Amino acid sequence: MRVLYCHAVKDTRRQECLASVDFEINPHIRIYGLRLLRKPDGSLYIYAPQANGSRRLATFSPELSARLTELAVEALEAANER
Repeated sequence: MRVLYCHAVKDTRRQECLASVDFEINPHIRIYGLRLLRKPDGSLYIYAPQANGSRRLATFSPELSARLTELAVEALEAANER
């Protein structure tokens, strides 16, 4: 599993979007446009894009979500260092 692309975004909503992230889950699956959000309590969380208003295109187990979030934070920090 790896990050293909990560770029910071500005968002002023309640759940602040920090970055848009593309992942390669394995050689057969790539997911584009996931959002790294900072929740009101300060925690970070990765979300899949939405279709038709509020329906998620994908969901992840808590373990996979935690790993994707960890990878996204690392990629964002590396991008900010450039």
